[in-house]
Amino acid sequence: MKAGVLEELGKLVYREVEDPQMDDDSALLKVEAVAVCGSDIRIFRHGNPRVKPPAVIGHETAGTVLEVGKNVTRLKPGDRVAVGADVPCGQCHWCRNGLGNNCAINYAVGYQFPGGFAQYMKLPRLVLEEGPVTRFSARLSFDVAALAEPLACAINGLELVNMSLGKTVVIIGLGPVGCMLIDLARLMGATKVIAAQRSRRRLEMARFYEADVYIATEEEDLVARCREETGGEGPDVVITACASVEAHEQAVEMVAHRGYVNLFGGLGKHVRPMSVLSNTIHYKECFVTGSHGSVPRHHELAIQLLEKGLVRVEPLITHHFPLSQIREAFAAMENKEGMKVIVHPHG
Repeated sequence: MKAGVLEELGKLVYREVEDPQMDDDSALLKVEAVAVCGSDIRIFRHGNPRVKPPAVIGHETAGTVLEVGKNVTRLKPGDRVAVGADVPCGQCHWCRNGLGNNCAINYAVGYQFPGGFAQYMKLPRLVLEEGPVTRFSARLSFDVAALAEPLACAINGLELVNMSLGKTVVIIGLGPVGCMLIDLARLMGATKVIAAQRSRRRLEMARFYEADVYIATEEEDLVARCREETGGEGPDVVITACASVEAHEQAVEMVAHRGYVNLFGGLGKHVRPMSVLSNTIHYKECFVTGSHGSVPRHHELAIQLLEKGLVRVEPLITHHFPLSQIREAFAAMENKEGMKVIVHPHG
């Protein structure tokens, strides 16, 4: 079969690889759509301890089940399936208590398990038994279903800030996840959503999602404007859907007393340490949390929301490439030419 293979840092090659070797406990997926994630770009440029080149990465995946082993009962041939990233080990304290994204092993599709930038993908026993493998109906396109993975991460982030009816939410960063968070915050009860973005171009693209307020952070004082929009109190919830240490600091500075901050966007190792006065947190009695990845129930919930049209992701899909043009697909994502870039292994 053909695959996009990460040969080494900065070298992604479209070439022939061996077909997946099936067994009685696995399933074979024909990959129909796989989205390029920002973390794929980071792996491509900087590597990851869990990815050992040559490797097939890609973890926002949807496809059709072609074959199942004799011991597999979860899936059958013909099933339309979305596959996420984080795979609980199923044995440790965290995994046994439904928090597998905190597992010390931290298994993931496109990391230890070969990912979606290939024509076919093996779903081994552990992925089938413990992982984010979710069936979806023909009402949902493969492109949209592939985006259940980032939506699952967004759900995890909003769960951690104790979302409830009537809250004012600030979302900093209006990439694909930031836009999903606008819809999701509304769905979970936000009565005011303030959306902030440094780049004017991305901010204009995000207006489709109809936040109450849009702030271009290169042109306005984000903290002052958010306080103004909340009567001086600050927002109840702030989510940093961007890789900016300044945004992390501003989030803590602006959040209301007893409010919640979710540091959703991870920071690169080269970034300076975050600088926050602990007394700010102390006197506000605010809650600062991080979130990364998701667990399988988030992935299942994401598919349900997509099936119902309650979170809209199709407008985020701006580019399509065949697998043979995987380097161009990565370039389009890396250069921020669009929002979500979909690769079609059989296109």
